[in-house]
Amino acid sequence: MGDIFNILLLQNTLRTATPVVLAALGCLMTQHVNITNIGIDGMMLIGAFFAVAGSFYTGSWLGGLAIAIAVGVILGLFYYLFVIKFKSDEFIIGVALNIFAGGLTIFLLRTMFGVTGSFSDPAIVPLPTIHIPLIEDIPFIGPLISGNTLLVYVSWILVPVCWAFIYKTPAGFHLRAAGEYPDALAACGKSPDKMKCTASVLCGVLSTVAGAHLSLGYLTMFSQNMSAARGYVAFACVIFGGGNPPRVFLAALLFGFIDALGLRMQKFIPSDITSMAPYVVTIIMMVAVVLMERRKKARG
Repeated sequence: MGDIFNILLLQNTLRTATPVVLAALGCLMTQHVNITNIGIDGMMLIGAFFAVAGSFYTGSWLGGLAIAIAVGVILGLFYYLFVIKFKSDEFIIGVALNIFAGGLTIFLLRTMFGVTGSFSDPAIVPLPTIHIPLIEDIPFIGPLISGNTLLVYVSWILVPVCWAFIYKTPAGFHLRAAGEYPDALAACGKSPDKMKCTASVLCGVLSTVAGAHLSLGYLTMFSQNMSAARGYVAFACVIFGGGNPPRVFLAALLFGFIDALGLRMQKFIPSDITSMAPYVVTIIMMVAVVLMERRKKARG
């Protein structure tokens, strides 16, 4: 058991939870403006591809991350345009985006790099690993807190930042009002559509940054469908956490822990079963939310 439950398990938990945390923080922005964005998985996949392509062509992880962010802005505007301006069904647009992302990345892999399935090259520059002086020398805590890639720390910082933005700033109040009381917000001279556009763009950026962590932080390569439905898991974490950043973060950590545990349990259990475990837990989380909502309604 010591080979399974050790510091490496916790380190892997943080790494595997990070893309879910980032995507979930983006998703809760759109959730607060009453937009259900299930296209996060496609945004993550596109972000993962362009992060690798940008890193490869610019010779810099910063270039790859910048390109992923730029693509995230475009995807966020795309989602806003079709869902808010054109009044399209948000579920259809989300599913279409996920399907489009899979086809687009396969096509670009063949066109730009002449490969199928996956692309890896020594010219791809990964995200930097951050070592924190003094803290890294502390037993147990040091190896856990120090030595992670940049976006792991960014995800930790964004949790309290998002909480403070949503619940403690006028802009956050306007964001929530755009979803709950759009007419009242418009009567105050603020545009609900503008807040929905802002939320959609933030969701696109955080989702593509989550994808960048997958391809430049978690791995240093791009592989077909590497988002592996993490976007749907992020959406489930938002629902389970009630749109509250700290609770969403804890839900994502649970997914990361089960995922990391499953990888280490493959020595004893067939990989088909262990790979299923994180998604089974996600389904259980959603069922728990439904049951809790029914109990609340039953109590009046």
